[in-house]
This record gives sequence, C-alpha cells and structure tokens, in this order.
Amino acid sequence: MDTPVKGRRPSPLSLEAWRQFLKVAKPYWLGSERKNAWFLLALLIALMLVETQLAVMLNEQTGEMTSALAARNGGRFWDSVRDCLLVLAFAVPVYAFYYYMRDMFANQWRRWLTGRFLDGYLDSRKYYELGTDSEIDNPDQRISEDINTFTGRSTHFLLIFLGSIMQLVAFSAVLWSISHVLVAVLAVYALVGTVVALWVFGKPLIQLNFWQLRREADFRFSLMRLRENAESIAFYRGEAQERAHIDSRFEKVIHNFSRLIVRQRSLNLFQRSFSQLTLVLPGVILAHDVLSGQLEVGRATQAVGAFTAVLAAVGVIVENFESLSRFVAGLGRLQTLSALVLPEASAHAAMGSNTPRIERTPGRHLALQSLTLHPPQSERVLIKEVSLVLQPGDALLITGESGCGKSSLIRAIAGLWRTGSGQIQHPPMEDFFFLPQQPYLQHGTLRSQVIYPSQTTELSDGQLEEILQTVQLPHLIEQMGGLDTVQDWEKILSVGEQQRLAFARVLVHEPAIVILDEATSALDSANEAALYSRLRANGTTLVSIAHRPAVLRHHTHVLQFLGEGAWKLYDAGEFAFDSVPEDPPARKPAARARACVLSP
Repeated sequence: MDTPVKGRRPSPLSLEAWRQFLKVAKPYWLGSERKNAWFLLALLIALMLVETQLAVMLNEQTGEMTSALAARNGGRFWDSVRDCLLVLAFAVPVYAFYYYMRDMFANQWRRWLTGRFLDGYLDSRKYYELGTDSEIDNPDQRISEDINTFTGRSTHFLLIFLGSIMQLVAFSAVLWSISHVLVAVLAVYALVGTVVALWVFGKPLIQLNFWQLRREADFRFSLMRLRENAESIAFYRGEAQERAHIDSRFEKVIHNFSRLIVRQRSLNLFQRSFSQLTLVLPGVILAHDVLSGQLEVGRATQAVGAFTAVLAAVGVIVENFESLSRFVAGLGRLQTLSALVLPEASAHAAMGSNTPRIERTPGRHLALQSLTLHPPQSERVLIKEVSLVLQPGDALLITGESGCGKSSLIRAIAGLWRTGSGQIQHPPMEDFFFLPQQPYLQHGTLRSQVIYPSQTTELSDGQLEEILQTVQLPHLIEQMGGLDTVQDWEKILSVGEQQRLAFARVLVHEPAIVILDEATSALDSANEAALYSRLRANGTTLVSIAHRPAVLRHHTHVLQFLGEGAWKLYDAGEFAFDSVPEDPPARKPAARARACVLSP
C-alpha cells in the first residue's frame, strides 16, 4: 500500500512554494559563491536587455517593410531590409551567447548545490540513517535528478520572468502608441487566462507530477535491486516473483501517467485556445482603423507583433504552467531531503526530537555503561543495561541466538544506532576498524581495495604485496596484472577472498580496535586461525561476533546474549559452546547455524 501524501502540495506561485524555493536556493546567493552567482546573473540580465532591444528593433523594421510594400516604395523597402539584416547580425550572436551563459550558470549552480547536499548526505552517516528510518523515498534520485531539474528549471523560469518584464515594458510602449484599446483588451485577457490556469489546473497537476516522480523512482529502484541481487535471484529461480514485483511497480507508473496526461490534455486545449485567439483578436480590434485608412498596414503589423510579445510576457504562467507544476512537485521532494540532510535543518530537527538517545563520550578505552538498545523507530528492547570495559589487548567474543542483538550492539558501538539509553565511552573513531560479514568492494584498482577507506597510503608496493601474501592472496597480483588493475572485484572474488582482502585492510591501517561481525564466516579453519593470531600478536583489541567454537581460543571474554535483552559475561576459559559434531565441508553453513545455541 502506498504511503499517503502528508499535507497538500503547494500550487505554483503560492506562498508555500516560494518559501520552499528560498530554503533551497538562498544559500547559493548568500554563501561563498555569491559573487560569482550575482556576476553571472548580471551578465545574463545585460544580455537579455540587449536581446529585448534588438527584438523591438526587428519588430519595427518588419512593420517598416510591410508599409513599404503596401506603398510600393522600393527605396524604402530596401532600406528597411538593410537595417533588418544589420540588426540580425548583432542579434544572432547575442542570442547564442545568452543561451550558452544560461546553461553554464545552471551547471555551476548544480555543481555547488549537489556538493552541498552530498556533504550533508555523507556527513554523520546520514545516508545510513535515511536508509534505516525510511523517512523519504529514493534520496539518490533526489540528489542526482531533482537537483539538476531544480537548478535548470530555476534558471529557466528566473530568466523567463525577468525577460517577460523587459519585454512587457519595451513592447507595451509600442502597443500603447498604436492602440489604447488593444492594451486594455490584452490586460483583461491575460488576467483571466492566468486565474483559470492557477485555479483549475494547478493543484491536480502538481499532485500527479509529484506521484509520477515517485513512481518512476520506485520502478527504477526495483530494476536496480534485480541487478544488484542477480546471483541470489538466479539461485532461487525467482524470476517470476521478481517480474510480478517489477510489473506492479511499472503498472503504477502507467496508471499515474494516464491520469496525468488526461489533465494535460485539458490544459493543452486551454493553452492552445488561449494562444491561437491572439491571431484573430488584434486584427478584429484594428480592422476598422486600417480599413478606414487611419492606420497603415505596416503599423498594424507592428501592433500585432507587439501584442503577441506583450501577451507572451503577461501570459508566461499560462504558457509554462505544465513545466511549473512539474517544477513545484520536484521542489517539494528536494526541500524534504534538505530538511533531513543539510546541517542547519537536521540540527533543528534533532533539537526538537524527544526520542531517547545513547550518550557517546570520548574515553581511553571502549566501555559500555548501562547500555539499553532498541532498533530505530521501534520500542523492542534488544539489549538491556549492558556494562563492560575492554582494556587494550582484550578480545571480546559476542555470541547468542539469531536476532538477539549481536549485530545491533556493533551498530551502536559504530554510532550507527543511537536509539536507547546508557553511555558508550570510546577512543577516537579513527582507532576503530569494522569488518562486516560481506565486505564492501569498489569498482577500481586492486590498490584502492587494499587501502580502503583511505585514498592514499605511504606503504610501498612491496609492503602491499607482502600484506596480500599474509592474507593468502598473492595470486591476485599475478593473475590480475598488478596493483593498478581495474576490475569489478565484487564479481571476480569469492566471498572468502573478499573477507581475506578485508583483513588486508586491517593490516594496512593497523587500528587499535577491530570489530568483526562474522568476518571469517566464509574462511577455512586454517586461514581463520592465522588471521586471528596475527591480530592478537599485534596487541589489537578485538570485538567479534562468531559461532565457531574454534574462534573461542582467540578471545579473553565472552558476552552471551540470552534473548529479551538478557545477557551474561564470561571469561573465555569458563565458557564452552554446546557440543556439535563437525559436518563435512559442504555442510559447514548448516553446522554454523546449529552451533548458535550456547551454554555457560
């Protein structure tokens, strides 16, 4: 079932839409880029002024040519042709340069605004919080597409409105000098058209455009999930289920778009009628003066051109209403994201939150004091009042049945989960290194995989090769062609190789504390023992989640979770796993699953 829209979407040019626009746009115009932004805008306005003046001159010469032809005056006609070509010689390069500067301005604004959103999105791991809390849909689309639309459309509409004002001033004087009645008719006509567009078509179109953006994003996300989980789906032979899921998302896209084009059809009928009537209206009003000889045909032609220009200026909302409605729909999505990821907005939201939070304080050692933890947006207690202190060189093994909170404690130590109570004292987070069960591998060089998350390292190629030798991966250099070989490593390496590569990262960075969340689950016993022994020999403090009894000898303490928040702490020498017979190698995953039941 779809999540209902919270509140009503603002209509174009409403006060709420204007406020949303200012919240997103204002920092660019008042921040560090303000000088460059205002300079480019001033240049664009200057080009628009020149372009408007040249348009007035062209309209005047068009009327002059028509009058010359009507009077059968050859000299006057060719003079006007010469003047017209002279004006065009200036108008064409000005026109081209204006659009080049407009697109360059929008591109620079997008670059700055995307950087601002990415800073907020990656700062304090907001990307993780948004993924777990599900407060908004598809933040990736909002950053990649909605920002692009916002900067491009904002620049477009800003310049359209400024150009309309200039056009209105320039051509109104021409029109007023020819016919006062035509000006009055034009004002009433444009006002009625704008009111009808806003009140009849505004809100429905914005609502439908908002949902179209969301439906398209959901459809694209379902295809992305299919690609990212292709191997698992292929093993399950889940194509039929996936097709049904994708079809359901796509059907929502088609259904919403069908409703949207029905509304757009009505809008197009109105827009076409509104614009086409202008072909007749000026002629009807000026016909008497032309037929009676009071007004030259050329002046009438000039009046029609001025009427069209002024109507385009005052009717800019009507003519661009469909684009405006899409723009406001995307603006609402972008403003919602900004409220969650940008520093000043998210800080304000955090101050207003009453959710209990775990206190994090700096300390010399890793220590938990009366730590109670529950998942985000849930009241279920996973861990209740855990207290312990890890001295340098200690090794804590965390074990317990599935779902009892082992990985949740790791998330709390990492600062990913903050909902609960109690206190976590910790050394600087730079002293920690976390190894998840499924390592993350970038598409890049082998060197970048080994030194991740650092971008550079002071270690030589020989030292990196020695580290790969230590984790039993020397063949990667030989088979792949060296440390600078670029591959999609996630697809090339087995899970066991990926886990050993993750251990190589630990050896590169030499952290004081290593957190392992079943980080050796795909390794054979010999490799597992060798890697744990290396970490213990270095005096590294360990916190491990594991189910294999063989891992126990590498730890000094055991924290056993008993379910419902209960727990018990043992010295490693006092703890024993239940006796579980060893299965053949092909059945080790099943053996690990059964070995989850523990006894003191």
